[in-house]
Amino acid sequence: MELALTLGAVAIAALVFFWLLNVVKTTLKTAFLVAFFLIGLWLAFGVGPTDVWNIIRSWLPDFFFPEST
Repeated sequence: MELALTLGAVAIAALVFFWLLNVVKTTLKTAFLVAFFLIGLWLAFGVGPTDVWNIIRSWLPDFFFPEST
């Protein structure tokens, strides 16, 4: 019984570990791709990250970014 619990705990811990590793790997890959595109836009067209962020904000509904008065 104790061996089964230990094996089950190790198996679940391994699954969670490898899932977390995949999440971190995907997050880093996405961050590098975004940085690559932002640098490309900046070098090719002079468009900075602030300009891109303002365009993205204009696409989102107003409740995400309410206008401050």
